[in-house]
This record gives sequence, C-alpha cells and structure tokens, in this order.
Amino acid sequence: MPNTELEASDARRLTSDAKSVFVVAAIIHSADGEQVLIARRPAHLHQGGLWEFPGGKVDNGETARDALYRELLEEVDIRIDRDGAALFHEVHHQYPDKAVHLQFWRVFSFTGEAKGNEGQQVRWVPLAQLVDFPFPGANEAVVKQLLSECQ
Repeated sequence: MPNTELEASDARRLTSDAKSVFVVAAIIHSADGEQVLIARRPAHLHQGGLWEFPGGKVDNGETARDALYRELLEEVDIRIDRDGAALFHEVHHQYPDKAVHLQFWRVFSFTGEAKGNEGQQVRWVPLAQLVDFPFPGANEAVVKQLLSECQ
C-alpha cells in the first residue's frame, strides 16, 4: 500500500453518499510493541458488539490524518504526534447496507492512557490473541496481516 492519503475531493465523494462511509482506524501498539488496543463497538451501532481498532468517520473537508488524531482523542483519550502515525492498509468493504472505505494507520508513539471515553470497552491484547475476538468483516484482512507478523 502506498503511504499517501486520499485527496480531499476523494474524501468528500466517499462521505457524500449516505451509504458510503470513509473511516480511519488506528492499530495502536503498546510501548513494548507486544500488544495492540482494541475497542468493543456499542451494541446499538452498525456491527455492534464486535471488536475494532479505535477510530471513526472522516468529516467532510477533513484529512484522514486529522480525523485520526481527532477520533483517537475523542474516543480513547490518546494523543499522537503529527508524525506519530503511518498508513498501513486500505480496505474497501461492502456490507449489505453500506460501503466502507477504511484506512488503517499504525501508531507506535502516543501520550495518554487509553480509556473508553464513549463508554465502550477497551482492551490491550497480544497480537497473537486477535484471533480470539470477533471483528467486523471489513477488518478481516488487516487482522490476518497482523497475525502473520506473529508467526
């Protein structure tokens, strides 16, 4: 995957359709690099009850990187440096009710102590244990890629 962001016009196009969503998600590594942070989606949301990498929707006119910083602070109380995230993987996934364009970013350096600011459960888990948690279909390729790093 190239380490570039979508152009602003692409982001607007993706978020302008009510059935298409542009989302950023962070694979946040612990200081020792052995664990990653996951969060459980609230039951009332799309794919509720499943686990995910923290993040959220990119707002109109917002860059993916800016959305990532905003979402991590709002959702899990983590601040990353301006250069503290690197694009890792992009996925286009079609659910029966919506299309999702996901950008997954790796984060190795941050400040703050992760907590579920929106009442969601958060957990640090070893990479090898990701297989034990149910993730939305759009996350499957990334989870497989991360698991392959453990072997």
